[in-house]
Amino acid sequence: MSDSPTVAVFRPDDERIDDAISVLSDLGADPVPDPMLAVEPTGASPRIDADYAVLTSKTGAELVSAAGWTPGEATVCAIGPATADALRAEGYAVDVVPEEYTSSGLVERLDSDVDGARLEVARSDHGSPVLLEGLEAAGAYVHETILYRLVRPEGSGDSAERAAAGDLDAVCFTSSLTVEHFLEAATNRGVREEALEGLSDAVVGVIGEPTRETAAEHGIEADVVPPEATFDALARAVCERLDA
Repeated sequence: MSDSPTVAVFRPDDERIDDAISVLSDLGADPVPDPMLAVEPTGASPRIDADYAVLTSKTGAELVSAAGWTPGEATVCAIGPATADALRAEGYAVDVVPEEYTSSGLVERLDSDVDGARLEVARSDHGSPVLLEGLEAAGAYVHETILYRLVRPEGSGDSAERAAAGDLDAVCFTSSLTVEHFLEAATNRGVREEALEGLSDAVVGVIGEPTRETAAEHGIEADVVPPEATFDALARAVCERLDA
């Protein structure tokens, strides 16, 4: 790549945005950090009497650890490797990670094992209904604990203005909520239509099929969906497309 293409990234304003900036810089891009997610913990803790406990994020892993939660005899399931690594870093053993790092992938992995089992899902308030519905359809007794709410940070939206000005070469959407918050910020700044037009000329990367579907619902066509639902894979795929 030449001239360091500008790539917007929407990770939460903690070590995740720092890591994303580092990954993009190493790939030769000029990162445009614009955090679109902030965490508001609820103070809730997962049940301790489940046969299976499902965690879906690094944030969730850190919150249950801070609350002193112990899984007891439960089979601990992580939706993907980043969540699994975060759980292990907090001292938890991880028993199940699906081959496909999505709600549907986890449902497929557990489908034949959970009939009649008590299953605890601990996650944010924006979790996909696919996970709960799929596990219930497999015969599990599912209980959901909302560990935290995801809100749009005040002041977010610089990337929307840059997209509207034609000053973004690419974006990396890492969840459906980052798509929705990007557009909300664009609307609040009065540049929604211009930002959408700017994205049509940029490389749009999304972390997985659910995020692609959300983008499409809002008139944003994804150009890149990496085979693995991790930020590193998304960043590499976006930069490869820019370099093509």
